[in-house]
Amino acid sequence: MTDEIESTAGTGVAVRGNDIDTDQIIPARFMKVVTFDGLGQFSFFDQRFTDDDEQKDHPFNHDQHRDASVLVVNANFGCGSSREHAPQALARWGIDAIVGESFAEIFAGNCLALGIPTVTADSETVGELQDYVEANPDTEVEVDVANETIRYAGQEVGVNVDDAQKKALVEGIWDTTALMKSNEEAIAKTAENLPYVKP
Repeated sequence: MTDEIESTAGTGVAVRGNDIDTDQIIPARFMKVVTFDGLGQFSFFDQRFTDDDEQKDHPFNHDQHRDASVLVVNANFGCGSSREHAPQALARWGIDAIVGESFAEIFAGNCLALGIPTVTADSETVGELQDYVEANPDTEVEVDVANETIRYAGQEVGVNVDDAQKKALVEGIWDTTALMKSNEEAIAKTAENLPYVKP
């Protein structure tokens, strides 16, 4: 059993725009690494820096959002190629949860494999949260997966969590590798009884 994730909380950072694809989240040239370690620094790299490595005006470059762990995005976030490096980079930046209007299915699945909830809300709710975290970077945003709500600044707003994602996170069965390791004996016993698996 892995960690149960019923809720997570932290300050927020808004990255605006629809159809932000995985190449924008982590450019392909940074995917030549053997492990995912260190990928976080390259999150949104081409949106954050010019060709001469000068900083652009991007939320991930703003000091007040440097420790943010709740990312607030718009529609179809994580579209494009199915690279798992995208959520890996965000996780290594420090993102623990993502609130958005909608997510590409494979991206959401890759986030789930890392224990990162991807919760959805309508455009008005997302827009209000983006406005708020931009104006109030020190305010904590709580993403409650179990109760499908977000809480900030004394208000509680309903969000949607995919049923399968909610079950996996709340019951702590999102990390399939850890589950297999913790059930090694049972898996070995099952494998012994399979006619197509040679001992």
